[in-house]
Amino acid sequence: MISILPVEGLPEVTSGDNLAELIAGAITLQPYDVLVVTQKVVSKAEGRVVPLDPADPEARQRLVRHESVRVLREREELTIAETRHGFVCANAGVDQSNVKSGQATLLPTNADRSARRIRDALHARTGLQLGVIISDTFGRAWRNGLTDVAIGCAGIAALVDLRGTEDALGRKLTSTEVCIADEIAAAAELVKGKAAGIPVVVVRGLQSAWFRESSVRREVVRPHHLDLFR
Repeated sequence: MISILPVEGLPEVTSGDNLAELIAGAITLQPYDVLVVTQKVVSKAEGRVVPLDPADPEARQRLVRHESVRVLREREELTIAETRHGFVCANAGVDQSNVKSGQATLLPTNADRSARRIRDALHARTGLQLGVIISDTFGRAWRNGLTDVAIGCAGIAALVDLRGTEDALGRKLTSTEVCIADEIAAAAELVKGKAAGIPVVVVRGLQSAWFRESSVRREVVRPHHLDLFR
């Protein structure tokens, strides 16, 4: 059985805060727990908060372009851009929700590294084998609505490769790779919500075989030469 547990009672995170210490003080962890930590608190802790006048769309657009390596589409105030990490998302991850007026958060510089720091610090405190996923909310090109995805991970597989295994009818799978990190991030969003003030969730009961060193940027981001849409 898989359980999805909110980590409640965390204080407002500010620059320089030790997220692992805050998490360890708020919940008792168990072996093979996966912590899903929202990008927003990671960015706050890492000082990735910048001033941005909400009434100045030109300043916002300059910031979006600064955080982009390529603009794919634009419509009115919406920009679909590729970030330095290789993510394709709205406004290059520049976000003014859940921060003080006049501020915006930027994506972590390296979310895989952010996840490793939290995982390593928690392991040092508890001795437990744990996974950490940094999640963010993305839209999808062919579907309405938003969902959370992984932008960084440590200690838990980003992809599970099922190629060479058999389906329920005995047919060999030739191309199936499951993005476990995205599935866990989306499941955690069922508890976090967008306005519930729950920035960290524990997902418990996952297969121990999935716990290994991994990287969203290396394993999940599709390289340009394999991307049919860029």
